[in-house]
Amino acid sequence: MPYLVRERLYFGGIKDAIAALTESSSTPDFTHVLSVVSSASISFITDCRPGLEIPTEEVLRVVAGEEGAAPTAAVPPGTLMRVVERAGHGLRVTRMAVPLRDTEEADLLDRLEPCLEFIDEGRKVGNVLVHCFAGVSRSASIIVAYLMRAEQKSLEEALEALKEISESACPNDGFLDQLKLFEEMGFKVDTSSPLYKRFRLKLLGQSYISGEKISSYMFEDDPGLSLESGSCQDSSKVEQRKTAYRCRKCRRVIAVEGNVISHVPGEGESCFDWNRRKSGHPYNNKEHGCSSLFVEPLKWMTPGRLDVITFLLEYESVWLMKFLFVLCKEKKSHVSPAHMVGSY
Repeated sequence: MPYLVRERLYFGGIKDAIAALTESSSTPDFTHVLSVVSSASISFITDCRPGLEIPTEEVLRVVAGEEGAAPTAAVPPGTLMRVVERAGHGLRVTRMAVPLRDTEEADLLDRLEPCLEFIDEGRKVGNVLVHCFAGVSRSASIIVAYLMRAEQKSLEEALEALKEISESACPNDGFLDQLKLFEEMGFKVDTSSPLYKRFRLKLLGQSYISGEKISSYMFEDDPGLSLESGSCQDSSKVEQRKTAYRCRKCRRVIAVEGNVISHVPGEGESCFDWNRRKSGHPYNNKEHGCSSLFVEPLKWMTPGRLDVITFLLEYESVWLMKFLFVLCKEKKSHVSPAHMVGSY
């Protein structure tokens, strides 16, 4: 039996999903099922029971980078984000499937908003089941996020409330970190927040460490090009561009205020911890103020120049802007660390 979390809201595992989609008398009458499992295909569920067939009719398919998908630089274009379909006998159940693996590296954050909206809409008309495979980590993470937003609870309070219902509820550590970011962003996924940008940077670091190809979608627009063309119309982005960081030689804008990510001087970023030097960094002195900038990945940091990240990782520097190069228009050479200093 699935666990009753709040009125019309349940969570559980794959067996509960099978019961909900086959009108089992042992479960409530569900109108909505949210499947957070490794595959969006209904076969992921039917394969769990030999001979089981569940009719479906697709209503919506959302793919990152295509029309109808929320823009996010953390998800590769072409990634299947979710599928909405009618399912079960008489196609009476609305099922949304969100492909997500139960690993600490999995990107839960960019899939939260549609899940929470689906639960809200479902509870207005009937009973909602949120399930993963075992009913322990992924479904629990979605439920915790829902309680955090709906009841303005902290992560700790929401998780404790869920554990009172099911002691086995246990989001993995990576999901807990992302839920903490969700709390710090005000119970929403704010892609303009420095917290979100740090999260996106961590994903980039993980991709690099694992040897994955780093595509340009992970990089924000080149602020120098957009300022030259005058293409920035968004008032919030205009506000973020009040401070511009330029090359001292050619005066090209290489970053703006909105690209800067806050950091603790000398501590480094968590995505680079794997290669931390035991001897420490020669400039790791917290008694002095930090004169460096830590910026999000920008399009002028093209994949072809990312080999210099090896230097960055080896020497534990977190000041990405000092080691990734941009072509200096005036001198026809790459901008050196000394040139990339100053706010004008």
